[in-house]
Amino acid sequence: MKTERLSGLQRILVAISALMLIIVLVVPLWKILLYAPQYPEGLTLKMYPHKLGGDVEIVNGLNHYIGMKTLHTEDFIEFTVLPYLIGLFALFTLVVFLVNKRKWLNVLFYSFLAFGVIAMADFYRWEYDYGHDLDPSAPIQVPGMSYTPPLIGYKELLNFQAYSWPDAGGLLFFGAGILLLIAVVLTRLEKRKLSV
Repeated sequence: MKTERLSGLQRILVAISALMLIIVLVVPLWKILLYAPQYPEGLTLKMYPHKLGGDVEIVNGLNHYIGMKTLHTEDFIEFTVLPYLIGLFALFTLVVFLVNKRKWLNVLFYSFLAFGVIAMADFYRWEYDYGHDLDPSAPIQVPGMSYTPPLIGYKELLNFQAYSWPDAGGLLFFGAGILLLIAVVLTRLEKRKLSV
């Protein structure tokens, strides 16, 4: 039946989403910016799908004083698994483009949405643990203080101003999800039009 197939516009949206997800594999997903009087130019932590980047060693040196764990790419299983998961979604998106079936588009979108929610929950859990699991023998201790960076937005941590935002890869990932959502909504609108 013709209505089971994707429209030309839907296929274009799916193809663009696949391209965006491929690019996500090589650009930073997220960034945390830290500003303090002693670092007016700021420090940057960047999270790529496969590694940490930016001023990691400087941040690790500062974290020692307040008892936070040092950051190392190899300590996070996410950096091993994430490139494969994003790659699978890019591949799945290409398959949906080629198979050209609306029900495959629905499966893709809802699984992509679930993956995005789980990824953000995992990132929050990681930030929470990182900011709360402090070394009790740290040189600087502030009773009741935790150092969890913001998930999104701004937070003051002692004399540091911390900003957390999606980087290019995060914006592309979110954008791919929006394009898939538009493609799904177009299906619903067309079905409604046909039933009138």
